[in-house]
Amino acid sequence: MSESSIPPPFRAELIGSLVRPQAIKDARNSFDEGNISEADLKRIEDSEIKKIISLQEDLGFQVVSDGELRRSTYSESFTTHGITGLELMDDAGGAWTYKNDKGSTVGQRSPRVVDKIRWAGPTNIDNFQFIAANAKKALPKMTLPGPAYIHYRAGRNNISSDVYPNLDDFWNDLTNAYKDELKSLFDAGCRYVQLDETSIAKLGDEKIREGLAKRGDDWQDLLEAYIDAVNAVVSSAPQGMSIGIHLCRGNKQGHWQAAGGYDDIAEKLFRNLKTGFYFLEYDSPRAGSFAPLKALPDDKIVVIGAMTTKSSELESAEFLKSRIKEASEFVDIERLCISPQCGFASSVNSVMNEEQQLAKLKRLIEVANEIWSIS
Repeated sequence: MSESSIPPPFRAELIGSLVRPQAIKDARNSFDEGNISEADLKRIEDSEIKKIISLQEDLGFQVVSDGELRRSTYSESFTTHGITGLELMDDAGGAWTYKNDKGSTVGQRSPRVVDKIRWAGPTNIDNFQFIAANAKKALPKMTLPGPAYIHYRAGRNNISSDVYPNLDDFWNDLTNAYKDELKSLFDAGCRYVQLDETSIAKLGDEKIREGLAKRGDDWQDLLEAYIDAVNAVVSSAPQGMSIGIHLCRGNKQGHWQAAGGYDDIAEKLFRNLKTGFYFLEYDSPRAGSFAPLKALPDDKIVVIGAMTTKSSELESAEFLKSRIKEASEFVDIERLCISPQCGFASSVNSVMNEEQQLAKLKRLIEVANEIWSIS
């Protein structure tokens, strides 16, 4: 198992998911068709994950993930697999549809709460232990979807009033399930967790606010509730576990769900949310300016997601360095890091191939070295 003497976050960070190798896609299809066993599938996954762990370390990353190669989507690590009481509905449509610059749209299924939410038992221990056993020097990071995911997509009408007449009980059960999962990971040796809390950043979008209002939710009330939920999870983490919060506006095959800067949420996001560091989407004008970072307290760190994963086009080193320079006008550069804006493949499909991803990974390390001399 690797050990890092440097606490996270790191100057060059990855958000978690990586492009699924063709071998993984082929094996998953063969398994679904009944042509190979679960054990065969796992052997192929293990082999490919070992390769990408080595790749991350060889490139110079001080943090590694398993690329989320065993998942079909980022929410599988906990929301849809680690707790009881949920079922998936059809495409939510409307304000929750994903779109891209060309007008293409992608639907999004939503969860429905039909029974008590309970921890289903350790969901990520085996995956973590496999990363830790194969990482030689970098710190393994586990990613989990944030607790606001269910309410944001489902709404009160899809959280059973028979099961949860009082919504406070829903939040208590949900955050307690996270508490149990974090403890199980800590006991297995995990010291670094990233919560992918995509719902909060989307509250800055007028279209999203309108959609929420139509179902009876005020976005400002939700901002309070979602920050309280994240704080309950972060506060429950064992001492010695670092937890960072990743915010983005959706990343599905080059599509996004929302637009709008951090301006209206910055004060509460940066001052009330109990985390020491944030991973923030900043790869396009949809994320707004760096000005909201003025609200960041002096003891917090921001990982600037300046590199896009919504396009295969490789950013120049000068462009990425200029983005960090812009951010440093509001936050001291020693409290900044750099990363992609999201994972390279939050679901199975990506907008780029492995070679294009590799070029971006190399560029990320190159820029971090030129700014902070990390090697």
